[in-house]
Amino acid sequence: MDRDERLICDSASLVEGAKGVRFALAAHPGEERGFAVRYLGKVRAFVNRCPHAWTELDWQPGEFFEESGLYLVCSTHGAIFVPDTGFCVAGPCRGASLEPLQVREHGGHVFLVNEKP
Repeated sequence: MDRDERLICDSASLVEGAKGVRFALAAHPGEERGFAVRYLGKVRAFVNRCPHAWTELDWQPGEFFEESGLYLVCSTHGAIFVPDTGFCVAGPCRGASLEPLQVREHGGHVFLVNEKP
């Protein structure tokens, strides 16, 4: 593991279109959180903050996908995001995007890379 990587979870914790994993961002201890999900076989991660109302997306811890498992949804006002890019395709923040976080998956684990200071 490189110095600029921080363990998020085991790879097996992220199942395609299922529950995601929340994690603290060291840049904002106790305040801002990130989340990771698996979509189209790859791990995607974002700051857990809707660009519309600045609230966390998940309605229950780790519940980021809507019923079909194809889109991420904000529980506050129903904004819909494409999981591979974080781009909002419907709802009050249409055209905005979630803030992406760089992750790497290797050795059966998922790591946050180059976390903001």
